Amino acid sequence: MTTLATDTYRDAEIGTRNEFPVIAADIIYEGSAVGLVKATGHARPLTSVDRFVGFAEKQAANSAGAAAAINVRVIKSGAVKLAVTGAVITDVGQPVYAQDDNAFSFLKASGVFIGFVRRYVSAAVAIVEFNAGILVDPHEGLTAETFATSDTMAIGDTGKVIQVTTNAQVLTLGAIATVGITLRVSCAAAYGVSIITIASAASEGMGAPGLTAVDDKDLILTQATACRGDYVDLIYGDPTGWVAQKMVGTWVKQG
Repeated sequence: MTTLATDTYRDAEIGTRNEFPVIAADIIYEGSAVGLVKATGHARPLTSVDRFVGFAEKQAANSAGAAAAINVRVIKSGAVKLAVTGAVITDVGQPVYAQDDNAFSFLKASGVFIGFVRRYVSAAVAIVEFNAGILVDPHEGLTAETFATSDTMAIGDTGKVIQVTTNAQVLTLGAIATVGITLRVSCAAAYGVSIITIASAASEGMGAPGLTAVDDKDLILTQATACRGDYVDLIYGDPTGWVAQKMVGTWVKQG
């Protein structure tokens, strides 16, 4: 190891800007959410399979150029006003996902995490705080699926976050002897809208922090205080039943 013995100039980059080479034959418009193609490292208007790197500061027109013929300059961190589907005044702090370069929602399925709601502006409009590569999706590592109806969980649902978007849905857990799964069930509706019921088999209990495990008793998200983003992490415990390992929000045992 050799330490410096003289002053050395470094090409330091200070601030919130970054640059990336643009894919061939495409245009990234000012204000677009920008994604990197994982296979090549080239930038393009964000798609659901890209890595989010920021918002385009100005247009990068490469419609007639080869890959990397020009760069796009992006703002990698800050706060931006966006149309976010379904945003209401109680959504401060909620994670936001981009379905493409100009479509944003609270649903992780087919979306890329970009940041969190900093402030509500008006119906379906919010200030979103972002810091590409630094802020982390709270559902990182989980495959997302959106549910608008009741359903039964199967072995193929293990490792998922199930985002429930409508009221009065029942998610039924299969018999633990045949369906030993780990999953997260999350409320994706606005404040006070959804009651979510998680039902286990008649002969199986469900243990949860502060609640006594009782056979054939459902776990229920209380509707009156249900927040978007409330969730429960479920794991199979042993042959007697399930365990709610972590709960956010007010979950109660069926009376």
